[in-house]
Amino acid sequence: MTDTPDLYASLAAQAAGLSLTELQMLHPQMARRTLQRRIEALLHAGRIEARGMGRARRYVALAATPAGTSAMPRDDWTTLIPLSEDSRDILAYIDQPLMARKPVGYQRDFLDRYEPNRSFYLPLSLRQQLHRLGRTAQLNQPAGTYSRSILNRLLIDLSWASSQLEGNTYSRLDTLELIEHGRVAQGKGAIETQMILNHKAAIELLVENIATVGFDRYTLMNLHAALAENLLPNPADEGRVRRHAVDIGLSVYRPLSVSTQIEDALDVLLDKADRIEDPFEQAFFVMVQLPYLQPFADINKRCSRLAANLPLFRANLCPLTFLDVPEQAYSRAMLGVYEMTRIELLRDLFVWAYERSTQEYLAIRQQLAEPDPLRLRWRDLIKSAVREVVTSPQADAMELIEQATAQASVPDAELGDLRALIVDELRRLHEGVLARYGLRPSQFTAWKARRPVG
Repeated sequence: MTDTPDLYASLAAQAAGLSLTELQMLHPQMARRTLQRRIEALLHAGRIEARGMGRARRYVALAATPAGTSAMPRDDWTTLIPLSEDSRDILAYIDQPLMARKPVGYQRDFLDRYEPNRSFYLPLSLRQQLHRLGRTAQLNQPAGTYSRSILNRLLIDLSWASSQLEGNTYSRLDTLELIEHGRVAQGKGAIETQMILNHKAAIELLVENIATVGFDRYTLMNLHAALAENLLPNPADEGRVRRHAVDIGLSVYRPLSVSTQIEDALDVLLDKADRIEDPFEQAFFVMVQLPYLQPFADINKRCSRLAANLPLFRANLCPLTFLDVPEQAYSRAMLGVYEMTRIELLRDLFVWAYERSTQEYLAIRQQLAEPDPLRLRWRDLIKSAVREVVTSPQADAMELIEQATAQASVPDAELGDLRALIVDELRRLHEGVLARYGLRPSQFTAWKARRPVG
C-alpha cells in the first residue's frame, strides 16, 4: 500500500508548494528516504515539479490532465535530443525505482583504464564534428582571445544556464540585471543570488588567468572556492578536498569516503586530464570523471561544467554554455555515469548541448560589439589603476591614474583616451564587478562613501 496519492494531495492543497521538511511533518509515518523516493516518483510522472534549490527547494503540484486530453510527457526532451540505443538502455535502467537498482561504489578501474591520447570517450569523427561546430575567427590568436571578446555575454549565459541545472530560478533577464547592474531579483533567495555571483567570479577567474590556469590542484581548488563561496554549511570545505563521506541524492551510488583515496584518485585524474591533447576530449573527460569522483563536499558538477570550458577557452573555440539543457536530461546522464560507469547518455547530451551553444553564438556574432582595442591592450593597467584608486580613498583619484599611466609608458597618442577609460570604469563600478579588480565590498563601500561617483 502506498500513500503517494496523499502526498500529492498535500502538495495540491498548497499553491506555493511544500519543502521536504514540511512534507515530512505532514507525513511523520513515512521515513525520509521513502518520502524522497515518493517525491522522485511524482516528479518522473510529471505530477509535481521542483522549484528552487538546496534548503529553499519546494515541490509544487501540477494540475491534473483532464480525461480525454493528451499531455506532453515530462520526458519530452528524449524526443528533442538524438539518443543512441546505448543511451536508451541507460535511461531504462536509471528510470527504475531506487530499490530496483544495485548499490555501487566508486570504481577506480574506470579512471585507471583511461590512457590519454590512446583512449577516447569521443570518437575521431565526433571530435572532428565538434571542431567544425566550434571554430571561430580567433583560432590562431593568443589563448583566451575569443572568450575575452565575448566575456560579457558569456558571464550571463553560462552563469544562468549552469545555475538552472542546480534548480536556480533566476531568469536570464534577472541574471543579466544582477551581473551587469548589481540588481538582486525580487523574491529570490540569497542562495540563488550567491550562486549566480559565484559563477560569474569563477568564469572570470578562468578567462582572466587563461595563461596560468590548467588542470592542476591550484586551479581546481580555486575554481571550487569561487563557486562555493558562502554556499557550504562548513566554509572550511571551500576549495578543499573533502574529509568525510557524501551521499548522492536519489541515487544508489556511494562515492569514496577515505580522504587518502580521494586525494590519490584526484592527482591521477588531473594528470590524465592535463595530458589530453584534444580540447573536446579534455572537456568531456573532466565532465565525466570529476563529478564521478566527488572530490568536494558539494558543488562537484558545477565545478566540472566550468572546468570543461577551460580547454575551449584556451583553444579559442566556442564555449559550452549549457543553454537549454534540460535538468532531467543532465541529472539522468550523470546517474548513468555514477551507477553504471556508462558515458553514452552524457556524450549524446554533450554533443547536443555544444551544438546549441555554437548556434547561439553564431547567431549573436554580428550583434556583439568588437572589443575595444585600447581596453584590450591596456586591460591589466586599467584593472590595477581602478584597484589603486578604490583602495586609496583619501588620495586624489586623477593623480593616481596619471601616475599609473606614466609608469606604464603609455604612448602620448593614447594617454588621454586611456585615462578617460579608467575614469569611466570607476563611474560604472558596482558590487557585481568587484572580483574583476580584486576588490572586496568593504573597500568599495569605504571608497564610495568618500568619493561618490555620479
